[in-house]
Amino acid sequence: MTVPSRGTPPGPPVPDVGIPPRLARGMSMAEQYEYLRTRLTRRRTLVTAGAVAAGGLLTGCGGDSPAPRTSTSPTPSATGNSSVTPFGRHLAFGADPRTQMRISWQVPAAVRTPYVRIGTRPDDLGGKVRAEVRDLHTPGIDGVRGALDQYYVHAAVADLLPGTTYYYGVGHEGFDPADAAHRATVASFRTAPSGAERFVFTAFGDQGVGRSAAAIDRLLLKAAPAFHLHAGDICYADGTGRGEKSDGYDPTAWDAFLKQSEPVARSVPWMVTTGNHDMEAWYSPDGYGGQLARFSLPDNGFDPRTAPGVYAFRYGNVGVVALDANDVSYEIPANLGYTEGRQTAWLKRTLDALRRSADVDFVVVFFHHCAYSTSAHASDGGVRSEWQPLFDRYQVDLVINGHNHVYERTDALKGGRVGRTVPVGGSTDPTRDGTVYVTAGGGGRDLYGFPVGVPESYEGSVRDRESVDTFHWTRSRENAAETVEWSRVRYRGFSYLSVEAVGGPSARLTVSAHAEDGGRIDRFEVRRGS
Repeated sequence: MTVPSRGTPPGPPVPDVGIPPRLARGMSMAEQYEYLRTRLTRRRTLVTAGAVAAGGLLTGCGGDSPAPRTSTSPTPSATGNSSVTPFGRHLAFGADPRTQMRISWQVPAAVRTPYVRIGTRPDDLGGKVRAEVRDLHTPGIDGVRGALDQYYVHAAVADLLPGTTYYYGVGHEGFDPADAAHRATVASFRTAPSGAERFVFTAFGDQGVGRSAAAIDRLLLKAAPAFHLHAGDICYADGTGRGEKSDGYDPTAWDAFLKQSEPVARSVPWMVTTGNHDMEAWYSPDGYGGQLARFSLPDNGFDPRTAPGVYAFRYGNVGVVALDANDVSYEIPANLGYTEGRQTAWLKRTLDALRRSADVDFVVVFFHHCAYSTSAHASDGGVRSEWQPLFDRYQVDLVINGHNHVYERTDALKGGRVGRTVPVGGSTDPTRDGTVYVTAGGGGRDLYGFPVGVPESYEGSVRDRESVDTFHWTRSRENAAETVEWSRVRYRGFSYLSVEAVGGPSARLTVSAHAEDGGRIDRFEVRRGS
């Protein structure tokens, strides 16, 4: 296995076309978008992996699209053909998981009057809830790729009952999930409870499409979590991850990804945030038009139209906050400062409100770039500078990151220093000890390693070290060497994180990590005021 050298973010090669690298490195995402938008492109018909799977074709059509076009009305080319089969179903909570669910899917061609049927019995799905189509156009490039239109459909369902299992089917004119021929497409979900009860959620980042990514998804299906947190770098349609050379971007990777994740995401709310590989310069000035088209997420962030990966929700006794670390990253500055401080101000208000809530025992924050890690990308000084003081101030219980394709877990940290050593099987109290940071980047993409001479250390193979020599990124994009004492658990295989939350007088989070073979590699407990 080849481990990338320090300070060289890994990524597969892309065609040497598009924005010259030296020019791209000096441009923001908005500037790159304008550059690419005005380039001469041409359109072709393209068959995608998802279209083949669904038995249809996607045909490129006119007009550059800076953001997804949203419509509840059919386009002139929309079809009512029953052979157009929905695929890639995925769920997400609305702002209130007790009563709101977002149901999303993809179709391989424009369709008429898309909708959802939903009910509390699989044989009685009830009436139709109208859905909206967000069609996403990717212009073609001579000699590189053809133009492509992709069609994503979303329905926002509200006024649901808490703690209730619902069955649903998605359809359009010519395809009714209530028909006997399509009953096998019916899926189910469960809304959040009205109060605190035991539940489990899972998390990872850096997934992509492939055998190991699909294997981790199958483990999630067996774990039956209440929801899943995806910490960014979702499918790697953009192979560079630097916000540059976007001509190498492959939009068809999303078809394969949504098909791969559907067995889990059709029943488990799939709560994503934005990684550096999810900045896609072809869509919208800041590269997030693709995310807006494909996902329907809670709209309670500071600006869901410009920062769709920023939001919060409460499930039982746990408050969850999603952030976009591209806004603060020193390592990859394509979108550095694009929110002009609004995201951090929103984070402060949100953490303050969660800590004031009598119904919230624990606060979990997830985002992509690592605050604390020793692997290939190491730690991002921008994340530390902007957000770590807030995590300390509001005693965040758990921070989950991706970016480094390993599993690594810190001790409890306060002010960047170890407040308490937390060995495998140990426990911590954030009110006294500080916050534990977990890098859960083993979701399926090619793996990284740790600094030379630093052994792995995990449950069943503990090899503690007093310190690890690593680095962090500075504002000038320099690698600043540092020796750290907080790297407690290190594992370089594919893995996922599982968190069990329990409420009541003995409220606790039991955090564990599991390898691709299902074996446990880490476990610790969080209790407040213990």
